[in-house]
Amino acid sequence: MKQLTHLTSHLQPVLARSLNRNPTFSRKIGLILVVILFFGCALSSPPEIWVDGKPKHHTQNGFRNYPVIPSPPPVGAAFYVRRVLDSFFLPDVPEDHYISEKDAISQFQQLNEKNSITWLGHATFLIKINGMTILTDPFLTEFASPLWEFGPRRYVQPGISLDKLPPVDMVVVSHNHLDHLDAETIESLPGKDNIHVFVPLGLKEFFIDRGYTYVEELDWNESFSYGDIELMALPAVHFSGRGLNDKNKTLWCSWSISSPTGKIFFSGDTSYSPTIFKTIGNENGPYDLAIISIGAYKTRKYGPATHLTPEEAVKVVVDTKSSIAVAMHWGTIELSDEPLWEPPVRFKKAAQDNGISSNQTWVMKIGETRVIPKAVEM
Repeated sequence: MKQLTHLTSHLQPVLARSLNRNPTFSRKIGLILVVILFFGCALSSPPEIWVDGKPKHHTQNGFRNYPVIPSPPPVGAAFYVRRVLDSFFLPDVPEDHYISEKDAISQFQQLNEKNSITWLGHATFLIKINGMTILTDPFLTEFASPLWEFGPRRYVQPGISLDKLPPVDMVVVSHNHLDHLDAETIESLPGKDNIHVFVPLGLKEFFIDRGYTYVEELDWNESFSYGDIELMALPAVHFSGRGLNDKNKTLWCSWSISSPTGKIFFSGDTSYSPTIFKTIGNENGPYDLAIISIGAYKTRKYGPATHLTPEEAVKVVVDTKSSIAVAMHWGTIELSDEPLWEPPVRFKKAAQDNGISSNQTWVMKIGETRVIPKAVEM
């Protein structure tokens, strides 16, 4: 009751404006509040009891971060209600934040013979490396939410829509959160019999159940080669879960993607650890390109960090010995309380403060394709 009282007082002005603007909202808000209040209060972390003989990030109930950090507590119902409200009232988007789908397809096709990267939005990229097309963290639908048509909602359409994607050779997934692994996108991808999928531990069944044949499930520091492309699952500092009862049941990771013609680091979702990322840089770097999360960092008042700030993202670039940094995990859906257009400004400034030039810090437009320069000798 105390939490509900706090929630009501905190959101009363916002709810009043919403009810006046959208009558449909008034018929739905009661159900939404009940579901979110339960969801926000019910999430909890399983006990982190290490399994003897296994790597230190394995527990009897799933996985944990290692070196150990405190597990984040539930963020509270008010946070979830704000995310639902965001789905009703989408922000104005600057025209220079995206290009048209027609131009996006044209750019991709023009650079088809090059090693290239195309931002489709959020953490979803098409990476063309050594003639292979890789799709990362597939989320190409409208909502990243378990609450049907409520919750985080895309306010910029994908750079290339699901039905216009070029043929995909490989899918690489960092973890199972709904904004990184969208069931509808996975179910709708054509060519499932030929797509090779790479996932952290516990996610193979998700793809097998949806008709995929070639799925490789990797633990941290395990690798698998497909042709002359090597995928290595690397540590990250995050968590997993798609509902109320599966917290940390599957693993999360970052990825190293390497071939004779290029080497890429994909951070997935993570917070900062100097131990982890300096180790990655020393043992697996350097990289031509690092694709780095820069958004959703204003959740820290609720508990330990689970995403990078823009300044920490630059630290990861330096630690992993990456020549170019590509910003991701911003500018697509609203997952946190920071101003929507703040992350790239802070990212660019932090890079400059660390002696990284502007042409090494890419803030791409959604739909844009760029050639990946070869900076690293293999």
